[in-house]
Amino acid sequence: MTTTASPWTPLRHPVFRNLSIAVLASNVGTWMQTVGAQWLVVKEPDAATWVSAVQAATTLPVLLLALPSGALADRFDRRRLLLAVQVALFAVGCCLSALTAVGRMPPPLLLVFTFLFGVGQALTLPSWQAVIPEVVPRDELPSASALGAVNTNLARSAGPAVAGLLVAQIGSAAVFALNALSFGVFALVLVAWRRKPQIPASHPEHLGSALRAGGRYVRYSPVVRRLLGRVVLFVLPGSVIWGLLPLVAHQELRMGASGYGILLAALGVGAIAGALLMPRIRNLITPNQLIAAAGAGYGLALVVIALVPDRYAVTAALVAAGLAWMTLVSRMNAALQLFLPNWVRARGFGIYQVVFAGGQAFGALLWGQVVEHSSLKVAYLAAAALMLLGTVTVRWWPIHEQDGTDRSPAIFWAEPHLMLEPHLDEGPVLVTSVYRVDEANVDAFRQAMAALRGSRQRTGATRWGLFRDGADPSRFVEVYQVPTWAEHLRQHEGRLTVRDEEIEEKAVALARGPAEVTHLLPAELNDKSD
Repeated sequence: MTTTASPWTPLRHPVFRNLSIAVLASNVGTWMQTVGAQWLVVKEPDAATWVSAVQAATTLPVLLLALPSGALADRFDRRRLLLAVQVALFAVGCCLSALTAVGRMPPPLLLVFTFLFGVGQALTLPSWQAVIPEVVPRDELPSASALGAVNTNLARSAGPAVAGLLVAQIGSAAVFALNALSFGVFALVLVAWRRKPQIPASHPEHLGSALRAGGRYVRYSPVVRRLLGRVVLFVLPGSVIWGLLPLVAHQELRMGASGYGILLAALGVGAIAGALLMPRIRNLITPNQLIAAAGAGYGLALVVIALVPDRYAVTAALVAAGLAWMTLVSRMNAALQLFLPNWVRARGFGIYQVVFAGGQAFGALLWGQVVEHSSLKVAYLAAAALMLLGTVTVRWWPIHEQDGTDRSPAIFWAEPHLMLEPHLDEGPVLVTSVYRVDEANVDAFRQAMAALRGSRQRTGATRWGLFRDGADPSRFVEVYQVPTWAEHLRQHEGRLTVRDEEIEEKAVALARGPAEVTHLLPAELNDKSD
């Protein structure tokens, strides 16, 4: 019988608990900031465009900067990076609050400040996601992910509700000031965290090579690509709620700022309920069944919002939508945390955030333009149709989780012994491995080498090939190219995982013995032709 773990278990760890509280304060402030900014422009001419532009300005920086941020977080101390960002956001929040209080905040300038907060979010998210496995045991990561969803959606519930009351009673400036304070709280917690000293990399990566390495990992990781694809199919139509809910509250339901806060709170309540149910859901249904259920539930909620202009019906539909949103996003997030090895974890989450934020930003602009040229009803019905269509594709395009795979670092390659002393930036480097394979094992060996190809390419190889000697059919030569000598040394010193070792051992077991490995370096040729 499967034991259902409590979603609260990771809170036993003091560092995770303190950081989670700080992140909650920051998330509450961020949602208050979004509500305050959207409500400032809701009475402007072309309100639909301005409201969707606020949402887009929040998420667009994540689309542009999350991957570089992930590369920075994989290269530098993640605690210090987070601390520097929170201090900067505190300063930005104070400026925004002061200018709003004195009536110097036109919509274009508001979008600039909103974009700056988005930049801060882009720099924060990959680092925070990559830190979680450092402070929580691996077997508690699914619960930690569910708690992250509780955190985010409790903020969605409390932040908008509080913001709605404050905007109605005091004004947006007070909301912006509280948001600035939340960044200050986060910074203080980071100051108090005494992170274990990190062993610096023997061959630290330049930003450009780090970005390319992260992109290669995702490109040659079918599991990650499939997870990202499912996120796009859900977030793109799902973003209609986040982008246009202020208009539903103001134009369709005739609700004020506090009413808008209640609608967002309904989304948060549903998401929190889904997070609490997540451990049990994980044991009852498969990931692909969850995708189908979440997509169908969210699509139905969109139909209700479009066709039933009643505040109670819409509130109930938003609870269901929040539950569906949380269960799917949390499951994809946990699967990614379990799959990504530490050396590329922040970059992997950076790419995840690019995909997620890109879907939200593009969706917000898309549905805003649909409203401008038709109506809210048409936008919500079109999004519902797209959501249901994407959900149906799970039958032909399912995800395949590999939570049981060990992706902890494994250093199992022998240290290369060379007579030459190549410079770290010298390249490309051609690595060859010669195997002797009996005829009876040839087919199985080829299949094992196909899996090994993915391992090589995820960890640094830009080109790969397997060749058979025409004069000696038992002799197979694996050839792969790595951009630089430093990039190959990183394969030796930390990029490979236990899973990579298992893949290689399977191939070697089908040969007569270990491969004979050689390293070919560029030969300096002088062109003396006329």
